[in-house]
Amino acid sequence: MKIGKTILYMLIAAGLLGGGAYIINQNQKKTHQKTAIIASRNASVPVNITTVDFEHLNIDYSSNGIFAPWQSLSLSSEISGRIVRVLAKEGDFVRVGQTLATIKKEALEVDYSNASATYQNAVADNQRYENAYKTGGVTKQQLDQSRLQLKNAKNALEQAHIKVGDTNVKASISGYINKKYIEPGSMVSPGASLFDIVNVSQLKLQVSVNEREVSTLKIGDQVKVKASVYPDKDFYGRVSFIAPLANSSLNFPVEISVDNNANHLLRAGMYGTAVFSRKDTGVQHAYMVIPKDAFVNGVSSNKVFVVQKDNSVKLTSVVSGRVFGDKIEIISGLNSGDRVVISGQINLNDGTLVSIIK
Repeated sequence: MKIGKTILYMLIAAGLLGGGAYIINQNQKKTHQKTAIIASRNASVPVNITTVDFEHLNIDYSSNGIFAPWQSLSLSSEISGRIVRVLAKEGDFVRVGQTLATIKKEALEVDYSNASATYQNAVADNQRYENAYKTGGVTKQQLDQSRLQLKNAKNALEQAHIKVGDTNVKASISGYINKKYIEPGSMVSPGASLFDIVNVSQLKLQVSVNEREVSTLKIGDQVKVKASVYPDKDFYGRVSFIAPLANSSLNFPVEISVDNNANHLLRAGMYGTAVFSRKDTGVQHAYMVIPKDAFVNGVSSNKVFVVQKDNSVKLTSVVSGRVFGDKIEIISGLNSGDRVVISGQINLNDGTLVSIIK
């Protein structure tokens, strides 16, 4: 009987010891988990930073565009008729007033002769009516009708004269024949295209600039010009036009006139770049800039991590401006002296603690 009680007591003691060990083991696991959580919360992420400051920059603001001819004209026919002669071909240089083609004019000359005769008769008739009216031989209404017929006859004569003159197709600008649409024997009607003429003694580089840049430009400013086909050669031109109204993209069209040298290296339709250069030296012209790498998920996000006094980071929205190489202008959102993360952002969230490498 005593042996049975002893065994019972031993089993109870073993159970108590086992249960206690289990509880202790579970408590230790919970303690380790809490410690790991606290440690993870207190762990800092290594990052590189830069300090926000103002910088004086050599600014080369560039804008791409296309070279256009200084003058461009599509010469059209004023009358109907058959082309008799074509006196210019594609590639020819022509001067203003030069005859380029002739249109058959025999029928028009007959019309002119008839109109001239009609006009002379109207002059004579009107003179008789004027004299007769003075003596009471005709009424005022009859005299007015005679004057109207004279006016109409004169207009018809002038129109016939113009049509005869229009049979000689003449260049209205100096330049090169870029396109010829007719051959001898071609039939043309009013408005039909005859020649395209371009004046490339000067070219216009047509670009667009934003509202900030356009405020710094004025007519006559010298501008360096680059052509994509001549990357190592610099050309120079002057601002010849600044649009008073922005386009749909809120940019302002600007034209730079460029003298084309005797070799005509530049051609209309080529791609070009206008480089608007100036140097800011005054404090009032300094720019707050940060590296492109500071932006989270690219410059377009307009978000950066700013390191706080306790070495936590705050995701901050900024307003960015112009691009200066690998630096971006900051218009608002940051202050001089702010510390901004430039590498390691992928591991950061708002409030993450960081350790600064440099």
